[in-house]
Amino acid sequence: MKPGSDTQIPEFLLLGLSEEPELQPLIFGLFLSMYLITVFGNLLITLAVSSDSHLHTPMYFFLANLSSVDICFTSTTNPKTLQNIQTQSKVITYDDCITEIYFFLLFAGMDDFLLAVMTYDHFVAIRHPLHHTVIMNPCFCGLLVLVSWMMSALHSLLESLMVLWLSFCRQVEISHFFCEINQVVRFACSDTFLNDIVMYFATVLLGGSPLAGIIYSYSKIVSSIVGISSAQGKYKAFSTCASHLSVVSLFYCTILGVYLSSAAPQSSHSGAVASVMYTVVTPMLNPFIYSLRNRDIKRALKRIVGIPVT
Repeated sequence: MKPGSDTQIPEFLLLGLSEEPELQPLIFGLFLSMYLITVFGNLLITLAVSSDSHLHTPMYFFLANLSSVDICFTSTTNPKTLQNIQTQSKVITYDDCITEIYFFLLFAGMDDFLLAVMTYDHFVAIRHPLHHTVIMNPCFCGLLVLVSWMMSALHSLLESLMVLWLSFCRQVEISHFFCEINQVVRFACSDTFLNDIVMYFATVLLGGSPLAGIIYSYSKIVSSIVGISSAQGKYKAFSTCASHLSVVSLFYCTILGVYLSSAAPQSSHSGAVASVMYTVVTPMLNPFIYSLRNRDIKRALKRIVGIPVT
């Protein structure tokens, strides 16, 4: 079967979060403000890490990569959503939809892998502090990021190509503000068995494996912190992980909420609303979470904006 055989749909319709005309200005304002805050906040984090030599460590190297990926992740869906609201159009072309699926899966996978890699860095720093700089050397850190990119790219390419081979026989109205792959596949009139299998195994392997690694690493980290005799040492070790643990919890809890809401009947609209949390809100909050209690980041940000550092 050829991709899009028989009757190829030239464009899909994204129904968005609401079809009420009076709510569109509010939704546009919220999305635009959150998008600008996300881009500006994560860009500041990236510039702070790259411009301050004191932040050239594994933890901040991974943080800069995460911030860059979050900018790309939110830029995959938000500009098209804002354009559709502004022009009062719900149309996204077939090619644009497939492209959006590819980049959404690419950057979502990178978020997942980078959070796991950052957890491993914390694990090494707390469990093997004397060997941390040797284990997490620049070459190894770069290799971890490179492997994450390769795995995410291969996964997103496979999923996108499999969607390309599907046929669509009727008008496709997606109850979402972006081309969410599960909903797109649901509208196919050709057999989606292989797509369902691939999506299932990808969720288990590429989603479950990093999560399992994170849970295992934090179980060891907690046992190490409990074993520290001084209260100051426990506080310092906990402070090292607190921000990252908050981001991990926010990322996975929001994704879990999306899947639980999508499992309920009549849930397309609620699933779209829940998706806002991990596609828009989480990338927006990450810079605040990582910088609020981090003196090094605060000092670097002050230097960037020209505020004297005491």
